Amino acid sequence: MKIKSILSLIAIISFFSCEKKTIEGLWTVKSVVVGDEEMTPNARWIRFDSDLTQASGNGRFQHSYGTWKLNQKSYELSIKNSNGLDDLNDPFMISYTDNEMIWKRTEEGQDIKITLERSFKLPETYGDKILGLWELEKAISNGNYFEESEQKEINDYIFFRWDKRFVIRSEKGRVNGVYNVHGHKPEVELIPYGDQVKRDLWEIQFEENQITLKLLNSDSIVTRQFRRIHKFPD
Repeated sequence: MKIKSILSLIAIISFFSCEKKTIEGLWTVKSVVVGDEEMTPNARWIRFDSDLTQASGNGRFQHSYGTWKLNQKSYELSIKNSNGLDDLNDPFMISYTDNEMIWKRTEEGQDIKITLERSFKLPETYGDKILGLWELEKAISNGNYFEESEQKEINDYIFFRWDKRFVIRSEKGRVNGVYNVHGHKPEVELIPYGDQVKRDLWEIQFEENQITLKLLNSDSIVTRQFRRIHKFPD
């Protein structure tokens, strides 16, 4: 019985050691290097499903879907997006462990290296983090949207909606518009409707339940500090 047990144990170990690693599952992009320049997108991910379909996106937004194929002998990975453009480049040459994967190929004469890590939840973009209702706590220097104030209870707010529209209430009145969050940097552009105020570009500084917007391309320091709230102030 002891010999049979040992043989059974060896068979189990051999089975698992021979089992092939798989790229199936969710992966997030750690870095993208094009030539000598790093061009890593914010919170980019791709998911490989067992039925050879794939989907990818940034943060909570899925923007691509299609199929994938991996040549197990040459380790060439081909990805096709059903709602995107044809990929005219050679397949990626990949190497991977259980938790990390590297893609390499040449595009337009430049070497591309993409490093991914296995993940179990979708990452958040800067645009995901900024969503919601924020009450103004402090405004330094006068400028668009909010007057300078050190008061803690001003009741002014900015509401970043899921549909890329914003609503601002301040002493200057109500301002509506659209906003764009940069795909690589923590920056947001506010584009108001009409000519009441002009469009501006702000750097976003994130803290727990708090954001600070710092006006870019300005000769003076202009900041707006907000805290997250869950109902509109009176």
